[in-house]
Amino acid sequence: MVSRLEWGDILRILVIGGGGREHALVWKLAQSPRVTKIYCAPGNPGIGKLAECVPVPVSDLQGLCQLAIDKKIDLTVVGPEGPLTEGIVDLFTANGLKIFGPDKKAAQLEGSKTFAKDLMRKYGIPTAKYAVFTDADKAKAYIEKEGAPIVVKADGLAAGKGVVVAMTTEEATSAVDMIMCDQAFGNAGAQVVVEEFMSGEEASLLAFTDGKTVVPMLAAQDHKRVFDQDRGPNTGGMGAYAPAPIITPTLLTEVVERILQPMADALRQENCLYQGCIYAGLMITENGPKVVEFNARFGDPETQVVLPLLDSDLTYIMEACIDGTLKDSTVTWKNDAAVCVVMASGGYPGDYQKGKVITGVSEAESENAVVFHAGTSARGQDIITSGGRVLGVTGLGASIQEALNKAYSAVKRIHFEEVHYRKDIAYRAVGRPDNN
Repeated sequence: MVSRLEWGDILRILVIGGGGREHALVWKLAQSPRVTKIYCAPGNPGIGKLAECVPVPVSDLQGLCQLAIDKKIDLTVVGPEGPLTEGIVDLFTANGLKIFGPDKKAAQLEGSKTFAKDLMRKYGIPTAKYAVFTDADKAKAYIEKEGAPIVVKADGLAAGKGVVVAMTTEEATSAVDMIMCDQAFGNAGAQVVVEEFMSGEEASLLAFTDGKTVVPMLAAQDHKRVFDQDRGPNTGGMGAYAPAPIITPTLLTEVVERILQPMADALRQENCLYQGCIYAGLMITENGPKVVEFNARFGDPETQVVLPLLDSDLTYIMEACIDGTLKDSTVTWKNDAAVCVVMASGGYPGDYQKGKVITGVSEAESENAVVFHAGTSARGQDIITSGGRVLGVTGLGASIQEALNKAYSAVKRIHFEEVHYRKDIAYRAVGRPDNN
């Protein structure tokens, strides 16, 4: 065991993960004058321009812990949900290492939809009506009784693909078969949550918390469907923008007071001290905001539009979350807007080919845009595609429209075979008169 390090003005940082969210985290952390060295495991070619990438997979918790010890890391930041739900924070803390994120018990908020829904019901946090099943026939009988539209969710982690919004009862019962009987998501589907369908506009609100104080970030809105006009299957996110005008200042206060703060308090009541980033996926219904789901980490691609608008030093905020001093911190934001357009492989979220050469990234960055690498790797001197979501191109501007123009101008400079991206990112915001 190593002794717990005191915070100083010089920091060595480890970021865990290798996607667009982690690139955005590294990019923001690198702007702090406190930071002298950043490592990223496993990282990607874009991250490699700012940090030293180390080929330790996110699933190797012991290897990551040893890396942090060997490199004398002062602060570790966890990107993906998997290591959090597996207990990486507990492991690092036991070894005297400072790490940003909730421990294993608190990370159940994302790791188990049943845990989250039961907690919301117990503490009166607004969400959709639901029922939980471990028997497929009983789940189907409930669906037949409730009717459609209805939502079927795998209880555990399913890489963002374990949710089916069914418009017919036949589609819903087929989802039960896929999740529970065919085990499309393995053990994550041993239990399902069946929810009422909520209509309204979705938004994402991320917040910093030390387990007691909750400080919201700027509200964002992402685009889940693969095609324009929100058609086609759900993806991990085809783009995002911030701030989302659907979340007015009044509504932001309501979400913090009725959802985020009560959840932090509820977790504490259940002996879970949640420290890190807490993410509420919201549906803004005619009866007010309700929770679609909670996540236990930064969102992707929301991080790629929220962090570029952060005016404060991220290292101090993370330090305050870990040390329980967030109430004494000042978190400020730029009075600007950001839009991220995801450039994906053709065929995503279904089957797609890898290994396509990417060109034009440097030219795109000269358009006052930031290009975050999500699914890329290196082959000799070339950067090639290696994932479904390949790049997140973020434009910044004084308004959503200006940021949107910069993002798409940059996108047009980038090329790879069979590239696909949506042409209508931020269409809801651009249609609002106060954002043009």
